[in-house]
Amino acid sequence: MTDVTISLEGGRQDSREAGFGDYFALLKPRVMSLVVFTAFAGLIVAPGGLHPFLGFFAILCIAIGGGASGALNMWYDSDIDRVMRRTQSRPIPAGRVSREEALGLGLTLSAFAVIMLWLATNVIAAGLLAFTIFFYVVVYTMWLKRATPQNIVIGGAAGAFPPMIGWAAVTGDVTLSSVLMFMLIFMWTPPHFWSLALFMNADYDKAKVPMLTVTHGKRATRNHILVYTILLAGFAAAMFATPLAGWTYLVVAVVMNALFVRGAITLWKRDEDEAEADGYKAEKAFFKLSLAYTFLHFMALMVDKALFSFGIGGPF
Repeated sequence: MTDVTISLEGGRQDSREAGFGDYFALLKPRVMSLVVFTAFAGLIVAPGGLHPFLGFFAILCIAIGGGASGALNMWYDSDIDRVMRRTQSRPIPAGRVSREEALGLGLTLSAFAVIMLWLATNVIAAGLLAFTIFFYVVVYTMWLKRATPQNIVIGGAAGAFPPMIGWAAVTGDVTLSSVLMFMLIFMWTPPHFWSLALFMNADYDKAKVPMLTVTHGKRATRNHILVYTILLAGFAAAMFATPLAGWTYLVVAVVMNALFVRGAITLWKRDEDEAEADGYKAEKAFFKLSLAYTFLHFMALMVDKALFSFGIGGPF
C-alpha cells in the first residue's frame, strides 16, 4: 500500500496511506452484489448440478471478474469521477489510490478470474466472463459512455451476462432460458438508470456524459422509460416459454410488472415543473422499485426450482 497525493478539483488534496477498504471500493461492491446474485441464480436454476465447492468457486470467480471490471472502469473514468458529485469520494478522485494501481489491480484480477473459472468449470463460462469484462471496459467505458446517449442501452449488456455465465458454468452451453435471463437485466437497465438520471441530471451534464437526459431532454427520457418498461414486461412474460417459471414466478412477474408499468406511465405523464415541485418523488420511487425488480424475479426463479425439486408445482 502506498501514500498517494492527487490534486482534486478546486485545489483540494487528500494525502494518506490507502487501506484495504480503498482497494475493495475500486471493485464497486454494490454493483458486484448484483453480479453475484444473478450469477448465483443462473447457476442454481440451470439443469444438472455442480459440486458445491466448484459452484462456490465459480461464483467467486465471477464476482472477482465483475470487481476487476469496476476497477478498470474507475481507472479510465477517474477524470469525470472528479467532476461528478456522487463519485468524487471514490478512491482515485479522492486521492487515496493512484490510477496505475487501479489499472494493475483490474488487469490482474481479470486474468485470475477468467483462467480460474476455465479451470474450475469450462471454456464457455470462462469465455463469457472474458467477453463481459471486455465489453464493460472497452465497449462501454472507453467508447459508448462518452459517445452516445444509447450508452446505457448497449452498455447494459455487460451487467446482463452474469446469469448466463452462472448457467454456462453448470451446463457448458447457452440456451433460450439463459438468454431470457440475460434479456431481463438488459431491458431493465435503461429504465433503471434513466430514472436515476432524471433527478441526477446535473452530475452527467457537468461531466459531459451524453446521458439521454442531457442530449435529448427529460421529456424524451420519460418516453424512453415507458417504451423500455413495456418491452421489459414482454420479456418477463416470455420466461413462461421455458421450464424455469412456475407459480412463484407467475405471481412475482404479474405484480412487479404491473407496478413497474404503472410507475413508468406515472413518469411519462409528469412534466418537469411538477417533478421539481415535489423533489422528483415519483422518479425516486420508480428508481427504488427498480432495485427490487430484478431481485424478486430471480429469487422467484430460484424458489420455483426448489419447489420443483420437491415435486411441488412445475413449469407452465
